[in-house]
Amino acid sequence: MTTVETSIFESLESEVRSYSRNWPSVFESASGAWIRDEGGREYLDFFAGAGALNYGHNNPVMKQALIDYIAGDGITHGLDMSTVAKREFLKSFQRNILEPRGLDYKVQFPGPTGTNSVEAALKLARKATGRESIINFTNAFHGMTLGALSVTGNSMKRAGAGVPLVHATPMPFDNYFGGVTEDFQWFERVLDDSGSGLNRPAAVIVETVQGEGGVNVARPEWLRALADLCQRRDILLIVDDVQMGCGRTGPFFSFEVAGITPDIVTLSKSIGGYGLPMALTLFKPELDLWAPGEHNGTFRGNNPAFVTATAALDHYWADDALHKSTLAKGERISQIFSNLAQTFDGVSTRGRGMVQGLVFADPGMAVKVCGIAFDEGLLAETSGPSDEVVKLLPPLTITEAELDHGLSILAEATAKVFA
Repeated sequence: MTTVETSIFESLESEVRSYSRNWPSVFESASGAWIRDEGGREYLDFFAGAGALNYGHNNPVMKQALIDYIAGDGITHGLDMSTVAKREFLKSFQRNILEPRGLDYKVQFPGPTGTNSVEAALKLARKATGRESIINFTNAFHGMTLGALSVTGNSMKRAGAGVPLVHATPMPFDNYFGGVTEDFQWFERVLDDSGSGLNRPAAVIVETVQGEGGVNVARPEWLRALADLCQRRDILLIVDDVQMGCGRTGPFFSFEVAGITPDIVTLSKSIGGYGLPMALTLFKPELDLWAPGEHNGTFRGNNPAFVTATAALDHYWADDALHKSTLAKGERISQIFSNLAQTFDGVSTRGRGMVQGLVFADPGMAVKVCGIAFDEGLLAETSGPSDEVVKLLPPLTITEAELDHGLSILAEATAKVFA
């Protein structure tokens, strides 16, 4: 590239860009678990589009379905019109996902982003209950639009709103106090105390694994207790499965391990299969109180995403092979990370399935590990309030050899920062 071609990103693109600063390369092509820059250098991708590419880059199953659909002049933009592509997706989703799990949900297509799915969920909860307040959790991340941001914990992201973020109250996530305080003691106390100042909430919104918050994993028993509390208090339970759904933790929905049935579920990122924008808001039929057009969006009918989503569901979710493979690969990552934690002081690990975190007591080390890994040909990002966690989100379809290759790079990078 010429200097002018390289500098266009700095001279014309906004300062808000972030990933391009951590990975200073110009990428050109990608396939499976690999992404290539225009100079031909290959990088193993342990980032997978922040969880939007669970099936890898340019997955051939979805690519062929997409090519055939475009070549046949299939509908691209359809708002919420009935189309063949949408019908096939709904049938596949019902056949492969809802019916095998005994789930009775209505399906809403909000705007095609995770934050829009969360906005729809919050609006619907308030409409259904007639209440305003939402309970969220410490270190939560639910999106960057104002409603979703109001239930997000990160102070930097919240400050970007520029206005007060109201009608939401944070509660401690599982193990926030290191086991010193009984689960939900504070929550139940303020619900019962007429002097607490807490408005009766419409809903609780929770991630079963907080990805952006630092790979904080909620125990199944904690999730069951939360679901029970919500049911007893007539509070709706929203599970945000935008990043942890679509098989990231093993089962299709991350809450399956707890045996709970949320009132509302948000999905985006990998639901489109191919990385195309798509989102769903699922809810129990009795909550389907929307008036026509009460929550809409110009791009809620992204039909090419329906096509690739259908191909993904039919290929990967007609049986439990991917589920089992994800758990096995997750165990492999956890084993390597546990070895690193035992070898180096101030290092620990946590995660579920194929979202795993290597946690550093010194936050600067996580950033250094990711920097060294990039230099050695691996993409991995940090997360947590102080970027103290190296967070892994490899494609679920990654081979064992590729996984071991990437883990060896991370192990060597960790050794270097402690040298």
